[in-house]
Amino acid sequence: MNLIFSSSASVDPDTQQLWAVLQERLQHISHQHPDAVFASSFGVEDMLLSHAIFESRLPIHIFTLDTGRLHPETVNMVDVIKARYDVSVEIVRPDQAAVSEHVTKHGQFGFYESVELRKACCFLRKVEPLRRALAGHSAWLTGQRREQSLTRSELADAEYDTVFGLQKYNPLAAWSESQVWSVVRALDIPYNPLHDEGYPSIGCEPCTRAIRAGEDLRAGRWWWEQKSSKECGLHAGNLQESKG
Repeated sequence: MNLIFSSSASVDPDTQQLWAVLQERLQHISHQHPDAVFASSFGVEDMLLSHAIFESRLPIHIFTLDTGRLHPETVNMVDVIKARYDVSVEIVRPDQAAVSEHVTKHGQFGFYESVELRKACCFLRKVEPLRRALAGHSAWLTGQRREQSLTRSELADAEYDTVFGLQKYNPLAAWSESQVWSVVRALDIPYNPLHDEGYPSIGCEPCTRAIRAGEDLRAGRWWWEQKSSKECGLHAGNLQESKG
């Protein structure tokens, strides 16, 4: 299916071309990797990719990681997607016994105490569940963009993910924030209402805040840490690329 903008859509020609290329790329990825999966956090980039996948009926399986600490607005996006696209997104959850053990030892908010404890929490709630979800697949997709942060400035369009052992695609790597939003608004793609409250990047509720004017797009994620450490482990390769 070729998703075309109406003549009244306020989308510039360059962005329309990006959208056309994205559709072709997703088709190509799905042909090369019939078992490809897409890990969605329901951020605006992920909703744009989901829309392209759903409307073109591509066989790319979409799942989300429910860490147990998400905003209610984020959790509700599962129902929003079901209502709009009649598609049920798979929900992948952490090992509750391991999470409970960690919380008992370090407390509900131990991640504020050190980068090590924060990464340990991210590992239990996000990395380990993602590893399970990716097991046996040959490729996965993300909604990452180079413009989002220092750790993503060298993001490749496609790369071999040495952390999880499969091909990884970042189809929106070259997109700007304004290009993403122009397509989302033109096609009336549903999105997390937290974006309208100053959250350009949305993660777990205790680890995410709204950003202030002029701040980095991911300044609200783990705001108590240095910019160079702001990845949770899902995209650990970004930290390696950003060194130096």
